[in-house]
Amino acid sequence: RAIEVYVPELAKDLLEQIAFEARVSEFVDPKSGVSARMSITGYENLISTAERRALLNAETQTSVRFSDLMGMIPSITGKVELVYEGEQEGSDFVANHLISEATKTLFLMYFPKIEKLKKPNQTTVYDAVVDWFIQADNIELSDEATNKDYQKVLSTLKPLDELLSIYQPKLAKEDVNFLKEFILWALVELKQLSKKRTENGILFNDVFDSYIKSM
Repeated sequence: RAIEVYVPELAKDLLEQIAFEARVSEFVDPKSGVSARMSITGYENLISTAERRALLNAETQTSVRFSDLMGMIPSITGKVELVYEGEQEGSDFVANHLISEATKTLFLMYFPKIEKLKKPNQTTVYDAVVDWFIQADNIELSDEATNKDYQKVLSTLKPLDELLSIYQPKLAKEDVNFLKEFILWALVELKQLSKKRTENGILFNDVFDSYIKSM
């Protein structure tokens, strides 16, 4: 039976931005050009990742999640030619780097910039999210979580609701969870939170906890 997959606009924008980042990346050979096939194959992989999860959970409907972007890594590594530096880093590193750069770029179109050098006692709009992790420990988003469980985990993070209500008040209901997860990944890229791969998915935490555990 057919599975209905909803794709948020931001997911489509991220695909385009990843292709743009590849064109200007220091790791990618500019002479080889970035094929339009990369975006097409990336989109197909994105849908396939979501469909696979829905099948495992016996669901007929699902939405693309930010973490589904990891499913398009093969379409990036297979469609770009790397320069020597890129070859040294490895194709998976380069693919993750392009997703990271695209995330940081688009984050600024939705939410305020995070200053790199904060003055003492200076607050930011993201403090409530960071404080939540310091006080409430961590959250894990499982790769194969059902729609209901995915929603349940993200709904525990109340500061994300506040951020969305202030900066994205007209956001479509179907896009809410994608943007919530997008915020978490972006805050990791901007060194406000940490994440690590677990057996089942991605674990998000505050940076101090990760620092202490690495000592």
